[in-house]
Amino acid sequence: MDYKTIESFKEGIIIKEVSNFDPVHIFECGQCFRWDKEENGNYIGVAFDRVIEVEKKGENVVIYNSTEEDFKNIWEDYFDLKRDYGKIKLELGKDPLLQKAVKFGHGIRILRQDPFEITISFIISANNRIPMIKRAIKKISSKWGKIIEYKGKTYYGFPKIEDLKDVSMEEIQDCGVGFRAKYIKDSVDKMYDCLNLSRSTAVVDNLTNIEEKNSEKFNLNYIKSCDDDLCHINLQNFSGIGPKVADCIMLFSMQKYSAFPVDVWVKRAMQHFYLAPDVSLKKIREFGRNKFGDLSGFAQQYLFYYARENNIKVE
Repeated sequence: MDYKTIESFKEGIIIKEVSNFDPVHIFECGQCFRWDKEENGNYIGVAFDRVIEVEKKGENVVIYNSTEEDFKNIWEDYFDLKRDYGKIKLELGKDPLLQKAVKFGHGIRILRQDPFEITISFIISANNRIPMIKRAIKKISSKWGKIIEYKGKTYYGFPKIEDLKDVSMEEIQDCGVGFRAKYIKDSVDKMYDCLNLSRSTAVVDNLTNIEEKNSEKFNLNYIKSCDDDLCHINLQNFSGIGPKVADCIMLFSMQKYSAFPVDVWVKRAMQHFYLAPDVSLKKIREFGRNKFGDLSGFAQQYLFYYARENNIKVE
């Protein structure tokens, strides 16, 4: 566990003696889109229909607008605070090449985010820039998500599957997602149909094997329960989800830490540290998973953050 204890105060909670936690590293390493840095250096984010503000104060982390109950039920898991990242960094740091990236992003933690939100968010992320991704997610949330107030401002939770089931492709497109609107609409429809079919299987005994399998095919809870390789395959049944996006969903919301998403920055980092410049994305993914094993996802985050922040280029 990477903290000692928690204390309540009027405006929230204090997590005492937190290790391996830097808000800049966590919220700027490409894994989330609902966190924004404030003028005072704090980060305000929306997750699980809550708004919280995070401040690092020496060895402590302050979470404003939270209770001890919310911390135990939501934020302890969300920030993966039960895991000892010191052990992960020690193991990955044995590789002299990776050691530099681990030290640079020493405060990274992989968030445990909501699978539906992350699935839609990373469909939006394909061939897209972070400001545009964040803007689109914010528009979708403001139209169909739960209203949340904090410090006189209005925020919005990410909508549920049921909230989007009757939304048209044109309405989704109006949120600035471009050609990805059809992928989002198709994915929501399949998830909702699957959800209804899953409920039916609970009360109807004479469904065929095909119907039972279809009730799981687009069920994110079922996909999350699969082993890592099958999870990766099943996610790609959704429109607009290829290997890289599937890896992101697995890593950032399904706790599949053998995932190794390869984007332009990871490709540059792997070429810079390990491989020849002409290696394909598929081969880089295979190389990363073989080299880092069950810690591949953690290695990927350190490499991504190091490469992007240092603007690594390959000659």
